[in-house]
Amino acid sequence: MQSRTPLAERLRPQALNEYIGQKHLVGVNGVFRKFFETGNVPSFILWGPPGVGKTTLAKLISHTLERQFYTLSAINSGVKDVREVIEKAKKNQFFNSQPPFLFIDEIHRFNKSQQDSLLGAVEQGIITLIGATTENPSFEVISPLLSRCQVYVLKSLDESELLELLDRAITTDLVLKERNVKVEETAALLKFSGGDARRLLNILDIISGAIEGDIVLNDTIVTNSLQENIALYDKNGEQHYDVISAFIKSVRGSDPNAGIYYLARMLAGGEDPKFIARRLVIIASEDVGLANPNALLLANACFDTVHKIGMPEARITLAETTIYLATSPKSNSAYMAINRAMALIKSDTSDRSVPLHLRNAPTSLMKKLGYGEKYKYAHDYGGNFIIQEFMPSGLEGTKFYEPCENSQEKTIENRINSIWEGKY
Repeated sequence: MQSRTPLAERLRPQALNEYIGQKHLVGVNGVFRKFFETGNVPSFILWGPPGVGKTTLAKLISHTLERQFYTLSAINSGVKDVREVIEKAKKNQFFNSQPPFLFIDEIHRFNKSQQDSLLGAVEQGIITLIGATTENPSFEVISPLLSRCQVYVLKSLDESELLELLDRAITTDLVLKERNVKVEETAALLKFSGGDARRLLNILDIISGAIEGDIVLNDTIVTNSLQENIALYDKNGEQHYDVISAFIKSVRGSDPNAGIYYLARMLAGGEDPKFIARRLVIIASEDVGLANPNALLLANACFDTVHKIGMPEARITLAETTIYLATSPKSNSAYMAINRAMALIKSDTSDRSVPLHLRNAPTSLMKKLGYGEKYKYAHDYGGNFIIQEFMPSGLEGTKFYEPCENSQEKTIENRINSIWEGKY
């Protein structure tokens, strides 16, 4: 009989000896082993990919040390929720008692004001904060809070650890023990798990729910089962790269409807909206570029807005920017220009000196050597322009920027041709 409780939850470790992976933290000399032994636990942040045991480790600490454990999810909690937990912790304070743990999952999704609301309680020892994040906390957690927390990095499970987890699942889980699981091959299971313990257990759940009776695990069965049941979007697996790639190419290809579709898939799958906003800033420069310079301004405003307001309202700003970029004229001329220049710099073995007239002359010696001499100040001439050479010797007339076919750059091209008299 298939249990309604997911296998990953049924198999969640209740003691440290059941915890698989992260030997550098929970091994004999690991820092978490010392936490369990001494009971002295500072506020800390667990940083690592999904499904590697961040939540489990936090719960194990609380359970082992028999301390109150409050939990909030940054996705649906706000400043009010944080303050309520802090007030509860204050009311339950006793002389010399250890503070309760406050576990915040996906703490990188808390905005600045939400993170600020934690500072006083952490600093005063009212709570011991445990944060979990898949994003680099250096970028996503405010400095005052980060300075009050230790950061511990968790790693994806390796093949031997995933196989250990598989063996534990089929030998100890009451439901799977009744199904007489036979393991013939594990290559596909390990590949689709991708170092994620929860994903491996979810795959077993899918397979056990799809067939009756005994269970056989081999590459064909695993692959076929996942093709039929695969989720719309997995923000840390192959789907992540496929969907963001489709999103970028749809916007670049001027299809606003496809762009919105893939945006919705990412948001529904729990993708960090700031990750999407960063991609939109890149698209604005790389793909829209000089055909519509306002695109970069809007994309930057989008990133700032997403950072300030968070979800769910951020979806509207992301949608507006996606549609604007998709429907804008396109140009990759700036992208191609810097690539051409970087390629030349990389391959050019000549030590090309900056022309003397372009050099700064802060000392009298430099002036005597001709630094800055014969430089023509553009604003002293009609139209704020005068022909002079800016390239190093040997690169005169080298062209990196090639205007694309759009009205904005047609104007730019005409001006270049006019003032430089055909040089470029």
